[in-house]
Amino acid sequence: MRLSGSITALATPFTRDGSLDLDAWTRVLEKQIAAGTSAVVVAGSTGEANALDDAEYDRLLSSAVAVLRGRIGVLAGTGLPNTAKTIALTRRAAALGVDAALVVTPPYVRPTPEGLVAHYRAVADEGGLPVVLYNVPGRTGVDMAPATVAVLAGHPRIVGLKEAVGDAGRWGELAPLASPGFALLSGDDPTFVRAMRAGAAGVVSVASNLVPKAFAAICADARAGRWDAAASRDAALAPLYDFLAVAPNPIPLKAALAALGLGHGLRLPLLPLPPADAAALPAILDLIARAEADAPAALAA
Repeated sequence: MRLSGSITALATPFTRDGSLDLDAWTRVLEKQIAAGTSAVVVAGSTGEANALDDAEYDRLLSSAVAVLRGRIGVLAGTGLPNTAKTIALTRRAAALGVDAALVVTPPYVRPTPEGLVAHYRAVADEGGLPVVLYNVPGRTGVDMAPATVAVLAGHPRIVGLKEAVGDAGRWGELAPLASPGFALLSGDDPTFVRAMRAGAAGVVSVASNLVPKAFAAICADARAGRWDAAASRDAALAPLYDFLAVAPNPIPLKAALAALGLGHGLRLPLLPLPPADAAALPAILDLIARAEADAPAALAA
């Protein structure tokens, strides 16, 4: 598995009656392969992991492994507020054949930096999978500082960080931690090109559910040092980034995916996109079509 380039945090498609739409799920997975995506995250926050029961979680992971194995990597979202439960879920994901665990900082409980170190070391030691740290303080209520990441980066089974704080100062502190065994990944679509210029190996993206070819092209340009090309393609996606921020993720994303024929609706307490915001969908769908058509065909595989 390559922890670099465009990695898509997949949404989970549902049918109109609210069950898993496994036909749409297979099409979602095949779309990512064809676009040149490096890896996918299954059952993360974008995938509404907290709304899935155990059988659904297992079905999504096992089907993703079956479709994608040998072609692109599969990461499972396994982070929970408690360490023992996170270890147990990580072991379940390992048994289903995924490549790595994406482990968010324990939400709501707000551990100290020392608690974060103990938590991640325990998950890495006992969970049975390589661990990618995930820092998203706007969601969890705890910010894992670069100094804490530095303590964890040397652990042999902690292999990367998804950092959703997009400010330049944060990336200046993180950049020296990158190594062949520890990958830095942006978790913030609007600033990921800047993060890659500062040393990130790629991005774990929400928008690449909709424009996977464009994201693969931007990452390819960035990794080759073609910064003007990367910035130009990225700037064209600014209205999409704005649309995806009009309501909490994945509400706008699921509206756009439904319009593209990839699933229906969300699970409570998430409600559909309000009509006033949904009015922007025709323009967004046109932008998506143009961005994908403009991406280099050579990236499709």
